[in-house]
Amino acid sequence: MQADVTTLDAGKAGSVELKDDIFGLEPRVDLLHRMVRYQLLKRMAGTHHTKDRSEIITTGKKLGNQKGSGGARHSDKGAPQFRGGGKAHGPKPRSHAIGMPKKVRKLALRHALSAKAKAGEIVVLDKAEIKDGKTKALIASFAKLSLDSALIIDGAQIDQAFSLAARNIPHIDILPVQGINVYDILRCKKLVLTKAALEALEARFA
Repeated sequence: MQADVTTLDAGKAGSVELKDDIFGLEPRVDLLHRMVRYQLLKRMAGTHHTKDRSEIITTGKKLGNQKGSGGARHSDKGAPQFRGGGKAHGPKPRSHAIGMPKKVRKLALRHALSAKAKAGEIVVLDKAEIKDGKTKALIASFAKLSLDSALIIDGAQIDQAFSLAARNIPHIDILPVQGINVYDILRCKKLVLTKAALEALEARFA
């Protein structure tokens, strides 16, 4: 699959070959759904906590006599049915993460890249570099490329001036190639890959 390479000024910079085993698969929705769910559950903090009756600070004295009151046989005030009592079966700190084999995760990434390629939402950039690091200039460049919601993937190192200029632009995210993931690829409208990122991805899936 051939893809045109463009510059930040929307100029032509040749073309590259996108490998079919990475960008030419038929996207599987079930696999992408599993991977997105895996990522979202993995990043949940799981720090929610409610006190049960053993953690409530209250008197342990029995409320009334066992018999003769005509009512229920209550114990102490820490029981869940009383105001200020412990929560019955409340949430406790835990990990929400689910398991997914490494091979399946790698396959899901290839399907996400293929989904973007099939939709025509991949832009191949010559390099993600800017001289002065001005946000205004970068906004103008993105307007030429019609990038209003994009994930930009660069090589192992991101140009600092480019990163500083782009960090205040809404709906524009920049990641090094080692941070590429299915959720961010699908969340943004366009996927922008530099030539360095393409080379790294091909080496990763070789």
